[in-house]
Amino acid sequence: MRPDPLLIEDSDPHRPFRVLVVKLSSLGDVIHTLPVVHDLHQYRDDMVVDWVVEPAFADLVAQCQGVRKVVPCNLRQWVRRPFSGQTRAQWKAFVADLRSERYDAVFDLQGLNKSAMVMAMAKLTIPGQRIAMANKTEGSSYERLTRLAADVAIRLEPHVHAVTRGRLLCAKSQNYEVPAQLNFGLPKAMPTPAFANTVMLLQGSSRANKAWPQSHWVALIQRLAHQGVRSVLVHGSDQEQAQCEAIVAAVGNTATPEILPRMRLQPLMHVMAQCQGVIGLDSGLSHLAVALELPHVQLYNFDTAWRTGPLNTRRQVALVGKPTPSVEAVWQAWQTVATSG
Repeated sequence: MRPDPLLIEDSDPHRPFRVLVVKLSSLGDVIHTLPVVHDLHQYRDDMVVDWVVEPAFADLVAQCQGVRKVVPCNLRQWVRRPFSGQTRAQWKAFVADLRSERYDAVFDLQGLNKSAMVMAMAKLTIPGQRIAMANKTEGSSYERLTRLAADVAIRLEPHVHAVTRGRLLCAKSQNYEVPAQLNFGLPKAMPTPAFANTVMLLQGSSRANKAWPQSHWVALIQRLAHQGVRSVLVHGSDQEQAQCEAIVAAVGNTATPEILPRMRLQPLMHVMAQCQGVIGLDSGLSHLAVALELPHVQLYNFDTAWRTGPLNTRRQVALVGKPTPSVEAVWQAWQTVATSG
């Protein structure tokens, strides 16, 4: 009988240590998970990291230094049309891509049934392991299938920051200390002369109760303009575009901000990286500003900043207000981070 070439490869002491990260969505959650890639490479020089993620965020993950391959997984669309020819073809291609490699460790860093299913489908080396959380943490979703599908379930402190959660799980499973340095692995922001005096404002959110009053945005734009700073607004939906247009109309001609055209995540990230800084709500794009290490003020109407707010407090500030942060508080915070250097 001929030996299995994959098993011969598994026993090769010179073969790199291969890891698969399963974190499918959403934008903010994917960004919060990026630092595990740097951590794993710090742990082992021979580390190879692949990542399964939804197609909308594949370009972002591909930008992360240390990710070898991105495996797009469009479960949202496939569930909506499970019997279509397109779904069957895409599912077949996904499974082939996922199972084209054997991994020494597969991490479910999402903790949901869908991520557990992907983890369970991945191939392992001998003796590879599927690793997931053993318990729910505060403010994060968790479904029990992830624990049932795992070979190793890691118990975490429930009161843990969203960034720290994934870092701790990987570190505990591989028996290393979480590195002191926090590195999201994205290309460093490079402000350009065209955007040197430009602040990107992120007024959009998927939840209405996270919103900041229109009058506050207007007052902030006027203060920025008084200092010679231009404001740009972005939108990802018709509703957000209408919000931007209403803000511009309320500002008037004295300090008219620019509404950028709707764009995909990759070009938007490119524009954001060229700006002087960002002020925005608790949203995926706001967390992207954090990952790009831009001066940033993040606005919260609830006391959840401890879980998702920026950890680099020298250049980035999370403001919690009840019912909302005041214009004056945001302005003072912006003055601090904009001059932090």
